Amino acid sequence: MTTPARVVATPAALELIGRLQSTYGEILFHQSGGCCDGSSPMCYPQGEFPLGDHDVCLGEIGGAPFYMGGAQFDYWRHTQLIIDVVAGQGGMFSLENGTGHRFLTRSRIFSDVEISMMDNKE
Repeated sequence: MTTPARVVATPAALELIGRLQSTYGEILFHQSGGCCDGSSPMCYPQGEFPLGDHDVCLGEIGGAPFYMGGAQFDYWRHTQLIIDVVAGQGGMFSLENGTGHRFLTRSRIFSDVEISMMDNKE
């Protein structure tokens, strides 16, 4: 059994990521527990979002790194994030804003076996 990814993306999310990359070049995602757009995954051009010392890189989706604030990661560490796309407006500063779609985080809790595998890897 392979160690599960902490973050994955649906085909719809991967398609939108590809469109954004063709328009903006390299992008990254950040999900915080912040105020403005709650805990929505936000998409930015790489180099234009200042990462903090406590941000955690969960992996990549569609070739784009995905970060989460450290405090939120502590809360979500036993959960796989599944990034999806739904109709609506993206976060005010997120690149998908204005496309008619927004990124949405779904989740599932890792099994005890998966958690054990990740604990041994970290």
